[in-house]
Amino acid sequence: MKKHQFDASRFRVKEGDTIDLSKISTKGSKEELTKSQSTTALSDDNEFLAEAQERLYAEGNRALLIILQGMDAAGKDGTIRHVMHGINPQGCRVHSFGPPNKEELAHHFLWRPMPYLPARGMISIFNRSYYEETLVVRVHPELLIPQKLPAVKSLEASELQDLWKSRYREIKYFERTLADNGTTVLKFFLHVSRDEQKSRLLERLVNPDKAWKFNPRDIEERKRWSDYKTAFEDTISATSTKDAPWFIIPADDKWYARAAIADIIASELESLDLKFPEVGKEQLLRFGEYIKELQRD
Repeated sequence: MKKHQFDASRFRVKEGDTIDLSKISTKGSKEELTKSQSTTALSDDNEFLAEAQERLYAEGNRALLIILQGMDAAGKDGTIRHVMHGINPQGCRVHSFGPPNKEELAHHFLWRPMPYLPARGMISIFNRSYYEETLVVRVHPELLIPQKLPAVKSLEASELQDLWKSRYREIKYFERTLADNGTTVLKFFLHVSRDEQKSRLLERLVNPDKAWKFNPRDIEERKRWSDYKTAFEDTISATSTKDAPWFIIPADDKWYARAAIADIIASELESLDLKFPEVGKEQLLRFGEYIKELQRD
């Protein structure tokens, strides 16, 4: 059995819990793991995940969907790069969710992720996801206008509460269906402080190597911090379930967040008890003939 550095239950949101992000630290416990220890732990988990992914692919019965959400500059891109380091690209794909296109807007919002869901044996990582429909769309309800929803008569916040509740319910049904069909769903909220976000955005402005990451829109969205906080709290509280749990990861220290997420994913894959397919006895008996044939060649 693999040794785990983190107790995943510390980060997991139980079904029915009401979340207040202001009461949850954005800093990991340094008594729990030092930066040096986290580097070693992450490296060990990279090796484990690479092997587990091979077993997942070979077995071909189950799939893994990883969802990453967080404020701008929370570290989603870096998390993908460091946590999935060493994974065979043939067995894993990443999809980033930007603004929906015209075709996507013409469908139900859960139609959009369908082409990117993992097939059995595969891993899919969503950098942002269909959850944007209860996050950025809630903060900017004018984005509902091109969706042309018959039930939306007004963009007033008080008039949209039923819409968000409906979307929470639909998401839970959707994720339950995925779980029933063999897809493990793990959802991570990278919990970064406003001060740390400011520091990271400033770094993009002064560091030439990171300037390409800067988007002026991030400054405008930062002004809506409180609105996003409420949207995340309500969304996480309403949609963390046994089948598809949310994990709130302290993300001010990137090394801590990456190590914690890798450990949780490794723990979940380990619990699946993935195995390479066994070769049948009849075929195994013929292996000797195959060996002789190859040696004669």
